[in-house]
Amino acid sequence: MDGMGDGRTPGMNGTTVPPPHRHKMKMMHMTFFWGTQAEILFSGWPGTRTRMYALAIVFVFALCVLVEWLSHSRLFIPAKAGFAAGVLRSLVHALRMGLAYLAMLALMSFNGGVFLAAVSGHAVGFLAFASGAFGKPEEVYRPDAGKAAADLPLMSC
Repeated sequence: MDGMGDGRTPGMNGTTVPPPHRHKMKMMHMTFFWGTQAEILFSGWPGTRTRMYALAIVFVFALCVLVEWLSHSRLFIPAKAGFAAGVLRSLVHALRMGLAYLAMLALMSFNGGVFLAAVSGHAVGFLAFASGAFGKPEEVYRPDAGKAAADLPLMSC
């Protein structure tokens, strides 16, 4: 029982010890919330300005479209095989996974707008690059027809 009321604790020889210095910590949302006051990916970003929040939403949307493009694109000549082609495919896979994890970290802000931007980005990317809505669906859904559907295997959970 210290009886001092100011947070100090009794020390040796009748002296008092001040409380340890504590950093003021922010609480992180653990449920979805709606609003522009969010931290996405970096401390203090996008801040309190609505324009920066809109930029963050556009960034997450574009990031998810890019992940879908990398997942379904044909960047390399299929006839080329070997070590160099394997290294290039591995680098593209690492880039795709890094971007997908970055999108996942943005989603961990639990902001409803970020969630909708990520889902919309993946949907638009899939529509543009894999759905067959703009032609050649047989290459997308029939990789056994003589052509590979994409350079990289599809991501799976």
